[in-house]
Amino acid sequence: MDGITLLEHDVRELIRRRGVDPLRDQAGLDALVRDALADYDERSLRGHVPPLADPQAAAKAVLDAVAGLGPLQPYLDDPEVEEIWINAPHQVFVARRGEAELTPTILTQGQVRDLVEQMLKVSGRRLDLSSPFVDAALPGGERLHVAIPDVTRREWAVNIRKYVVRAARVDDLVALGSLTPAAARFLAASVVAGLNVLVSGPTQAGKTTMLNALAGAIPPRERVITCEEVFELRIAHRDLVALQCRQPSLEGTGEITLRRLVKEALRMRPRRIVIGEVREAESLDMLIALNAGVPGMCTVHANSAREALTKVCTLPLLAGENVSAAFVVPTVASAIDLVVHLELDAQGRRRTREILAVPGRVENGVVETADVFRTGPDGVLRRADGFPPHADRYARAGIDLAALLRTGE
Repeated sequence: MDGITLLEHDVRELIRRRGVDPLRDQAGLDALVRDALADYDERSLRGHVPPLADPQAAAKAVLDAVAGLGPLQPYLDDPEVEEIWINAPHQVFVARRGEAELTPTILTQGQVRDLVEQMLKVSGRRLDLSSPFVDAALPGGERLHVAIPDVTRREWAVNIRKYVVRAARVDDLVALGSLTPAAARFLAASVVAGLNVLVSGPTQAGKTTMLNALAGAIPPRERVITCEEVFELRIAHRDLVALQCRQPSLEGTGEITLRRLVKEALRMRPRRIVIGEVREAESLDMLIALNAGVPGMCTVHANSAREALTKVCTLPLLAGENVSAAFVVPTVASAIDLVVHLELDAQGRRRTREILAVPGRVENGVVETADVFRTGPDGVLRRADGFPPHADRYARAGIDLAALLRTGE
């Protein structure tokens, strides 16, 4: 065995003897590695073990193997890597600045399974033949998704999605080039005024980041309840309760769905409700919550702002046969005030494509819309001719809506 493998074996033995939790006791683990490294150096001087060419690099490799994700840890530590995925043990990919790369990392099937097991230890979620998918959050905030055979053909499919840049305010999105200053001022003012905002876009377009940034404009005195399948939002608010779904037990009991979370959130005295993403029938509960007088925000996958509205008009129909389009369409028109659509361009840049207003009217079964900001042929987001609904809410918040939109022209 080489020196790093021997050092790792010593560290794992010390962890077992001293009862150190490597995932929760970072200080204790660091001290333990230092002790093991000092002891190893003494033994190498006596010729009992091979010397380490770079002791500090060896200590880092051991820490990554014991408390991190081993061969994948360098990619987690790399600030430019946005996502890591494994198609097969010999196919480890990363997304760097929006571009996919095949890495030189080669694993074994046992390593892949051990890594997944280690990642799931803290989450408390399970993965087996009866539940071949798992969606979980890692301690660092990364989102993990795993699928195993026989859902996949042969190999385990693993995705780790990182959040490289966290925007706490819409001004942060301006600095990143995702939003213009005029559009940022308008969106922040709209959140303060209490408008309901739907954020749409394709996968990896930055919907969760936008939702985080918009939530940063919520007045500090308001109570915020968030509902997510897995904890992803990082909202810094003094009065905040975050809720996430729960998988069923081995007996098939105890499941908590997103629909249940939205219903429970309304019983927790919310002044704002933030829903991570709607995909199915929970969109009906979202619309009911927004129509209950509780301002809120949510994300949805869509190719454009208008397609997002169409999707939100369709998803509630999954809730049951007694839910009809005659009820859903006008409900969407009255519940959604703004749609912010994001895009991921060919160069991997995340940008706001359009901001659509929903005046609240329905014509021939179609929700009317108006462009407030639109991206022109030159690729720049500019003020259009539309106006948002609820001018009275802006006025009550002390916001001069006409002057606000005039600065964006």
